[in-house]
Amino acid sequence: MLQTAVDRLQSRELRIVRVSSVYETEPQGRRNQRWFLNLVVEAETDLFPRQLLGRIAKIEQQLGRRRMLANGPRTMDIDILFYGSFIVDTPELKIPHPRFAQRRFVLAPMVELAPELRDPVSRRTMRELLPGTAGQAVRKVEFCLRICSA
Repeated sequence: MLQTAVDRLQSRELRIVRVSSVYETEPQGRRNQRWFLNLVVEAETDLFPRQLLGRIAKIEQQLGRRRMLANGPRTMDIDILFYGSFIVDTPELKIPHPRFAQRRFVLAPMVELAPELRDPVSRRTMRELLPGTAGQAVRKVEFCLRICSA
């Protein structure tokens, strides 16, 4: 599923630059479920944030995403964490992602790819934010994704 999602993201309008390692992570909130697999993708895009959100929603739907239970099991969940240093605050889209700094499953792969990237809101780097999530279980998985050219 992760490889398929990465392959479907890649296009003329969205070029994947790098992909982090895959991390297996303990569920947050609703704990009585299987652990999740997470990764971070760095991409360049010609799409505006809302266009990107629409593209992501379509990919999630194609991969069987059904929004039935908040923080519950799902086949695929693709979030926009950052869009350069822009801040977007609309009812349907908030960038940076509002809870990224509280989630080790986001910060661990972010630190792998861009440790000095600064949150445009707090101005703190990914490396500086990571220790605040120390109690959350995350482990790197030996699985490597490939980046295909569009």
